Amino acid sequence: MSDEIIAPASARSLYALFRERIRRSHGATAYKEYDAIAGVWRDYTWAYISELVDCFRAALAREGLSAGDRVAVLLPNGVDWACFDLAAHSLGLVLVGLYPHETAATNAYILGHSDTRLVLLDTVARWTALAPFASELPSLQRVWVKARPSEINFPPRVDVTYLSEFISGPAQKLPPEYASEPDDVATLIYTSGTTGRPKGVMLSHFALLRNAQAAGSVVPPRPDDIFLSVLPLAHAFERTVGYYLPMMAGCTVAYARSPQELSQDFLAIRPTVMLGVPLLFERMAAAIEAKVVGNFIGRKLLHAAVAAGWSQFLAQQRSSKPALVRSLLWRTVDRLVARRVRAAFGGRLRVAISGGAPLPRNVSRMLLGLGLPIVEGYGLTEAGPVVAANSLADNRPGSVGHPLLGVQVKLGAQGELLVRTPAMMAGYWKDDLRTRETLNPEGWLSTGDVADLDQSGRLFIRGRLTEMIVLSIGEKINPAVVEAELCRDPLFRQAVLVGEGRPFTVAIVVLDANAWQVLAAEQGFDPKNPNGADSKIALLARITAAVAELPRHALPRTCHFILTPWTIEAGLLTPTMKVKRDAVIPLFAKEIDALYVSPTLPKTDDQSGRRTA
Repeated sequence: MSDEIIAPASARSLYALFRERIRRSHGATAYKEYDAIAGVWRDYTWAYISELVDCFRAALAREGLSAGDRVAVLLPNGVDWACFDLAAHSLGLVLVGLYPHETAATNAYILGHSDTRLVLLDTVARWTALAPFASELPSLQRVWVKARPSEINFPPRVDVTYLSEFISGPAQKLPPEYASEPDDVATLIYTSGTTGRPKGVMLSHFALLRNAQAAGSVVPPRPDDIFLSVLPLAHAFERTVGYYLPMMAGCTVAYARSPQELSQDFLAIRPTVMLGVPLLFERMAAAIEAKVVGNFIGRKLLHAAVAAGWSQFLAQQRSSKPALVRSLLWRTVDRLVARRVRAAFGGRLRVAISGGAPLPRNVSRMLLGLGLPIVEGYGLTEAGPVVAANSLADNRPGSVGHPLLGVQVKLGAQGELLVRTPAMMAGYWKDDLRTRETLNPEGWLSTGDVADLDQSGRLFIRGRLTEMIVLSIGEKINPAVVEAELCRDPLFRQAVLVGEGRPFTVAIVVLDANAWQVLAAEQGFDPKNPNGADSKIALLARITAAVAELPRHALPRTCHFILTPWTIEAGLLTPTMKVKRDAVIPLFAKEIDALYVSPTLPKTDDQSGRRTA
């Protein structure tokens, strides 16, 4: 790594890292943030951020908090989020990040479970949503609100302060800096809770710094990099690799405004690095496809560009030359198609990192084929979070790369991935039993993920151990594999496979609204009823084609199709866009039972064992 990068041994704590970055990069741009009132992007130097952090420090010091107390932040990504975080660390406080798109009930649970004493919220409306749960927050004494309301009633025991009351002018009476030790807990990062209540993962200053350093060794940051911050800062991946790593390297971070404005942000910021979850990259691929819907020539050119670019990518990975015809074709389609696509992403994106779940193969093939350098990685909050990642020079789509330097992996019972890392969590907050169940005395973490390792030590994630479906006939199925294969077809946006204890599997499938409208118009189907007799036959044929390569017992025999996507707000997705199976399946209990009472039985080719429409 570059000598410009501040090593964990030098920093020792997150706040000390910040102070050293101020010393080295006083006048350089630290952050870019959109000013909605003025309608312009603003640059914030490290010197300015230092002054703003001091304002937060002075305000926190007046709250009567002690080192080790928990303070929470529920803001969109931005300068205030970072400054509050750094100010908290300067006083030895433990930061609890909350997801803005999480339900009020879940965020209230986290505030109560973490014994948070102070929380910074974005709006009064946020507190209005949390207020009904006030009785569950016995430790909460102070609420800071960024936006001032016209009027609001707060519970009598909760004091409210508005940022405008103290984030103005120079800070007064700065408190002494708390000398955090590397092993002190810096943050509680709550897991997404796909299978129950979120768990508070305790991560130390050293764990976060060490993991950021190791991740940076795989995809080294450059001082002139501009990171586009898209994932919530409450997410361990964004916090470590998209926030602390740029600070270690002296990079600039630009905060994206919203998913709806992301395409505009790409053009305005022209980022060089971004992090995302697979759904984000799936939407990018879908947007590229949407540009050529109904345009025969455009569609052919796009597919030719992807095919030629994919050959170029494979040749580069093998350090060989692609076929001459392919090279000539690539020069043409790159100029006509791929270069324009890259320009839509700012034109200088040098790496995009996907984590959180497997990236569909068709998505990675399209993006890589168009010259967008995307790599996959793997991690979990308990491991700090990054465990493994592909590099740009050794990039194998479908795998999550090799373990980071210092990280050990092995396979346990039923193929479960076990991890041992220097960035390991200190345990779960107030849950010694689950800590002992997850982390054994030798330091091996049970990830709950089923994995494979090839001869070179490259890691492949196959799914969640707890989500394995066991049919009544004894066959075992990994639903994540089936769902991922099914959603490779752009018509199918989301899916949940069902079948535990049943003789066969069925699925609840969310259709892409735009793709369905086009298909319905072409075929004369009722656009409001995808479960009509004719439309269902056509959709099941698409299902059959999408999962044709999987074992026969894993294939869904029939499906129920819906048009309303599952969202975070509805409580059906985690903040990291993972489907909450335990929430979706009960919601569609009647539809699932009906599928088993009167299943749609596709025809079967007795010789091949494959289904036919």
